[in-house]
Amino acid sequence: MNIDIFVAGLVGVTFVAVLIFALTSKKKTQERMADDDAPKSSLAADSNDHRRADY
Repeated sequence: MNIDIFVAGLVGVTFVAVLIFALTSKKKTQERMADDDAPKSSLAADSNDHRRADY
């Protein structure tokens, strides 16, 4: 096995993993933005400043 093929494979696997992570994060963010009952971030201008941050 040539080292170039190995490195190219690692690059490909890393790219796919990052792409999957980004797509799932985007989906979760869009679902949370669409949910009217979701608590607002403590950093939002119109939220409660004394509430703990989301975990």
